[in-house]
Amino acid sequence: MMVTLDGTIVAVANPAITADLGATLAEVQWITNGYLLALAVSLITAGKLGDRFGHRQTFLIGIAGFAASSAAIGLSSSVELVIGFRVAQGVFGALLMPAALGLLRATFPAEKLNMAIGIWGMVIGASTAAGPIVGGLLVEHVNWQSVFFINVPVGVIALGFGLFILLDHRAENAPRSFDVLGILLLSGAMFSLIWSLIKASEWGWGDEKTLLFLAGSVLCFALFAFWETRVAEPLIPLGMFRSVPLSAGTVLMVLMAFAFMGGLFFVTFYLQNVHDMSPVDSGLHLLPLTGMMIIGSPLAGLAITRIGPRVPLVAGMVATAAACFGMSQLTPHTGTVTMSVWFALMGLGLAPVMVGATEVIVGNAPLELSGVAGGLQQAAMQVGGSLGTAVLGAVMADKVSSSFVGNWNAAHLPPLTPAQAEQATSAVTVGVAPVPEGAREDLAQAITSVAHDTFVSGMNTAFVVAGAVAVLAAVVAGFTRRGENAAAGAGAAHI
Repeated sequence: MMVTLDGTIVAVANPAITADLGATLAEVQWITNGYLLALAVSLITAGKLGDRFGHRQTFLIGIAGFAASSAAIGLSSSVELVIGFRVAQGVFGALLMPAALGLLRATFPAEKLNMAIGIWGMVIGASTAAGPIVGGLLVEHVNWQSVFFINVPVGVIALGFGLFILLDHRAENAPRSFDVLGILLLSGAMFSLIWSLIKASEWGWGDEKTLLFLAGSVLCFALFAFWETRVAEPLIPLGMFRSVPLSAGTVLMVLMAFAFMGGLFFVTFYLQNVHDMSPVDSGLHLLPLTGMMIIGSPLAGLAITRIGPRVPLVAGMVATAAACFGMSQLTPHTGTVTMSVWFALMGLGLAPVMVGATEVIVGNAPLELSGVAGGLQQAAMQVGGSLGTAVLGAVMADKVSSSFVGNWNAAHLPPLTPAQAEQATSAVTVGVAPVPEGAREDLAQAITSVAHDTFVSGMNTAFVVAGAVAVLAAVVAGFTRRGENAAAGAGAAHI
């Protein structure tokens, strides 16, 4: 809950952090990007640590470190310290997530594993829903530091329960050494990939810096794959990917996160800037989506246990695709009921995918690699989400930049200089109407109408692309099946 909550709650606190610490836009972006980079780069290595030393120890260290770094952020007096401790948060969060899946895999027998993962998915849905609402209330009524301090009591409670309840499961043939070069190569590849995706909107997709980081990522991945065939105990045994269901589940997580996280990025701007909602109100309007994830995850676990993952996964991605295509028809004046229908359908579609793809990946990996598999599942989500935000952001920006000036002129608004047009287009890409200060009411309304219509047309195009990706994901889901090694978890030894 802490890791997922901090993925969404901080966005609400950023304006207050900017005002209090005098942060620049680039520094505020690093508060989020530093966390996401550290999380994505560390996930698979953190999973390997759990396989080597036990997921219980890794999980408890992750809890303690995440709570401590959260407290340190709240006590920070400069934006540089906030960024540094956010990076630490990401590293400790990476210890938590794969360890949680490794513990579930080792603890529950095959017939109960899907329900356990369903409850895990329910917690993720609940914390995702709570982030903007809790963050908005805390920032409004307490201060931005409380957004981070809230992790301290949660961490203490989790640590207390964990010490008394969690068992130290160890696979008999758990790894005994570390692939240091493999860790460095994979970390370099993940950093270069995620960094290029984060910065592509600023640099441009054709910029030499973007292409350099992408090429560096490809090179590091290639060297990593070569090295893994030579080392005695590789970080990720490439033989894992001979399992078609595991490979399909990994690709499915990337595609699902692309459509979901990439699309959700625009929905936040749509609700807050086009419909002029507060962060708390926008969070409440997203409750149909997250609420259906909360309700649907345990039900999906039950269905997957009875009939296997393939049908629920295909149906889930078809529902997600339908929701994306439905949201491609939103207008600046769409009412709450219509929005809620599409949000609920997307949540209903995502629930079986979150549960089923996780079981397919973790359940098809050998027990001694359950931590690596959990890290792979989380890393696939991070890559997919970053890729979706970057690609759909580029689609959105291209649509807005190609149509905004034409829409402006068609509305017979005062002509813009090239510099004014560039500045106004940048504002419109996030749904902000570039109304000059002191403008007449009729002029302000006309500018707002053009800006919102242009933004929504770009968002609609992005959702069409997201829907097409979801259709592709439904095809990939057809190659999944129940985890071949899931039954091994029930017999895992514990200390």
